Amino acid sequence: MAKKPVSSPPPGEAASQTDAAASATASASSGSPADRRDAVIDALMRLAANHQWRAISLVDIAREAGVSLADLRDTYPSKGAILAGFTKRIDRIVLDGTTDDLAGEPARERLLDIMMRRFDALAPYKGALRNIARSLRHEPLAIAALNKLAANSQRFMLAAVGIPTEGTLGALKIQGAVAVFARTFETWIEDDEPDLARTLARLDRELRKGERVLLYAQDVHRLTAPLRAFGRALCNRRRHSHRHRREDEDLGSRDGEDYVPAL
Repeated sequence: MAKKPVSSPPPGEAASQTDAAASATASASSGSPADRRDAVIDALMRLAANHQWRAISLVDIAREAGVSLADLRDTYPSKGAILAGFTKRIDRIVLDGTTDDLAGEPARERLLDIMMRRFDALAPYKGALRNIARSLRHEPLAIAALNKLAANSQRFMLAAVGIPTEGTLGALKIQGAVAVFARTFETWIEDDEPDLARTLARLDRELRKGERVLLYAQDVHRLTAPLRAFGRALCNRRRHSHRHRREDEDLGSRDGEDYVPAL
């Protein structure tokens, strides 16, 4: 039996999104690539707010966005790619709103501020994100893909608050930020209070835990520096020795050879 396409919610169920939907559809029909991207992202999030992730097809998204299937293919190749576009949109909103007002505050306070502003940017899409999270939480491949998206976002969030992300410790900071945000997201998605007190409290706890883990990792990194330096020197010496031995063998094998066949 053919899958019944999902339909848009009745006007009474999505009053807050009506104007945005109409504007996005009109803009998409104008043919601007940027407008099509926005229209497609908005269409997916509207559909996800009222339907399970697996029930949403590419045909449904194209119809909701007011674009042809060909235009959808040129804009985004999959639902996952649309979700990545949505993530970039949120990144842009947060980064555009970042200032130096907290430059003198501890790193944890700066990170708490930018993560809470990220939740503010996500707030209009909470219903969609709740359904998406519930649908994908038991799919390992989807979780891995989402983790990659989150890592790219958190790299820029950390950079925006002046936290370096280079080297081994940098990778740990990025993944730590991903874990902190993901755990706090679990509270935020069910926190309907206007002041988000529960979300703020959870984020503060998770950041304090992450801070302790990072301090421990920094100590280990510092204490193992001589051992890592010795290991690098040993590897370099072995590579140098192997290269010279291979060069000597090549020279020996070429003595007296007729190079015409090789040429």
